[in-house]
Amino acid sequence: MKAITFHSAADSFQIEEIQVPIPAKDEVRIKVQACGINPVDAKVIQWKGMVGERMNDEWVVGLDVVGVIDEIGEEVDGWNVGDEVFYHGNMTRPHGGLAEYAIHKVNTLLDKPKELPLLDAAASPCAGWTAWRAVVEKLKVNEDDSLLIIGGSGGVGSYAVQIAKNVCGCKEIIAVASSRNEDYVKQLGADHVVCYDKVDVLEEVHRLTNGEGVTKSFDTIGDDNDILAANALGFNGQMLELVRTVRPEKYENVFMKNLTFHQLALGAGHEHGNIGQKAIVDAGIGLTVALVNGKVKSPKLVTVDFEGAIATLNNILNKKVVGKVVLTL
Repeated sequence: MKAITFHSAADSFQIEEIQVPIPAKDEVRIKVQACGINPVDAKVIQWKGMVGERMNDEWVVGLDVVGVIDEIGEEVDGWNVGDEVFYHGNMTRPHGGLAEYAIHKVNTLLDKPKELPLLDAAASPCAGWTAWRAVVEKLKVNEDDSLLIIGGSGGVGSYAVQIAKNVCGCKEIIAVASSRNEDYVKQLGADHVVCYDKVDVLEEVHRLTNGEGVTKSFDTIGDDNDILAANALGFNGQMLELVRTVRPEKYENVFMKNLTFHQLALGAGHEHGNIGQKAIVDAGIGLTVALVNGKVKSPKLVTVDFEGAIATLNNILNKKVVGKVVLTL
């Protein structure tokens, strides 16, 4: 089969012909129809140490997979060949979705509703389910909240703005983005867009909130943006950090402001039994209902072939990708 493989010794992606994988007893094989491409796929060079020696030169990345079940493991029950499914994959296991066939354990497999378009299904798991868990389940955003989203035009941020506005009824959404994406983020539902390339973000947030700060904040970018997200909070504020570990010792007035901090790694649920796997599935169901009902729409979508997928992976590493890119087969 044709696949995009990652060679860990050279940190390189290439298109190769490899053997079609065989599912284990608790897995199914998927004939891939589409696969979303995410930053975590390109940044395998940063997390490959979690896999270690199991990562051979036929390792295939690609977490957001849509396709049709092609073969079933001997202990699989409740699924049939021909079922159309989608899922968020496990980054520590081989046989990802940037290939003609992929393998996945059935614990976190979802039926793809007929009402959910193929590209929406492929675009949503990593970014959209993460945004759902962050906004709905972790931060529990509601109609009394003012929410700061750092990275409002990105994959996670573009879903988070819509979920906060259209599902949670958030009173005020302040999104941080570049000036070139200002109109796009406003169209998503942000009440204010703070352009980091034009103003001091923290000063502008304090101005917009009359010096009180926001009730909740969500950093999707990483680097030192956790400091910004924490310092933008008011009394009893809550922050969720998506990319790095929170660092309360670096934030202002943590104790006196009674601040609370959350972490989120969607894919970590794969490694934590029924509770962790249920968290992934519940987020998938929640966002899928919102997509089907029209409360949330996919971000800008671009489709590519295998050659385009290789270019996308490299462009992500060079921070040159805007919107959501999906490999279609």
